[in-house]
Amino acid sequence: MTISVSEYQPAMPASAGDFFALTKPRVMSLVVFTALCGMLAAPGSVDPVLGFTAILAIALGAGASGALNQWYEAGLDAKMKRTAQRPLPAGRMDKSSALHFGVGLGSFSVLLMGLAVNWLSAAILAFSIFFYAVVYTMWLKPRTPQNIVIGGAAGAFPPLIGWAAVTGDVTLMPVLLFALIFFWTPPHFWALALFINSDYAKAGIPMLPVVAGQAATRRQIVLYSLVMTAVAIAPWLLDLAGALYGVAASALSLVFVALAIRVGTNRATEPAAMRPEKRLFAYSIFYLFALFAILVVDAKVVP
Repeated sequence: MTISVSEYQPAMPASAGDFFALTKPRVMSLVVFTALCGMLAAPGSVDPVLGFTAILAIALGAGASGALNQWYEAGLDAKMKRTAQRPLPAGRMDKSSALHFGVGLGSFSVLLMGLAVNWLSAAILAFSIFFYAVVYTMWLKPRTPQNIVIGGAAGAFPPLIGWAAVTGDVTLMPVLLFALIFFWTPPHFWALALFINSDYAKAGIPMLPVVAGQAATRRQIVLYSLVMTAVAIAPWLLDLAGALYGVAASALSLVFVALAIRVGTNRATEPAAMRPEKRLFAYSIFYLFALFAILVVDAKVVP
């Protein structure tokens, strides 16, 4: 008899490593980095202790989002090779523990941000957790191939939160940083989805390659890459960032678009042959890290 994830009760308590895995540490690292860059690029300064507290709260909020996502998707994760060894589908943790951990971590992160920093950044953090756990995970992802487009907003909040933690307000620049990550997410994630397409199809998740096919997905990757490029250089054109950022953003985005076009013209169907997709996925991570790092240097180091 097959035992479902929801029915399985682990023989041993979950380890600290399993709880840490619930937080999706790889995703958390990108969240923390873009939030930190948002803080450092913001005008003014923040007390180092409060700055550390803000970053801690953002990291905990991101971890809570990951835990709630895995709690809800335990059954789907069990069907996918990429996620089958996560704590819940692998049977190392019961679902109630994951739920309580996610809710507790999320609540603590918002209260910490509000009490120690300011309530605007806490409110945005709370909404980002809700958006990822409820709007994206529970509503968009299982229902529409546009899930990652709209759901990309969840990962775009960190620089907005970091900026608000320092300034107590939201201006055009952090909105552009939000938009940059928002438009970066579809080509980044669809490049991954193209070479693990069978996993999503097996799990019944309506990712764009599953529903619309690979050719349509490749066209969308090129389109979103072009829009992302326009957003990336907008701070320079609007005189919100200097020439160092502008030149770097233009060069980095040119490479991104070139790789996206390679993906757009690739007709391979076997995962082993999808080298352009894998290159774009890897470069997209470097691109975002590099762009945000240069933004901080441009704002704080270059006179």
